[in-house]
Amino acid sequence: MTTYRMGQVASLLAVSVDTVRSWVDEGRIAATRTDGGHRNISGVDLARFLQEMNDFETEHGQRLSARNRFVGLVTQVIQNDVMAQVEIQAGGHRFISIISAEAAKEMQLEQGVLAAAVVKATNVVVELP
Repeated sequence: MTTYRMGQVASLLAVSVDTVRSWVDEGRIAATRTDGGHRNISGVDLARFLQEMNDFETEHGQRLSARNRFVGLVTQVIQNDVMAQVEIQAGGHRFISIISAEAAKEMQLEQGVLAAAVVKATNVVVELP
């Protein structure tokens, strides 16, 4: 059985160790203690937590077919008359999207704005670290 240390879980989820510790203390994620008193989380329990955490409805009640939604900060917008390149940093992930200049203007996208990168891919490559 694969297990993860608290720091590994925090890194995987792009949250602090304190956040993971709170989730464990609240009983949201099951954890066991090593002989040395350190907490470990099984991969199965972590996967269950993440499945339960997924909410495919936005704050405004919209339902999305894309399940990969990464909320982050707009770090850069490069725009010309027709198109805009929008860069979003969400946790440890950097997303770059090309959208119309009109859409970027309507959404008032600029550096420092909170936005979500919604990813829907027909081909996703999986690799082991």
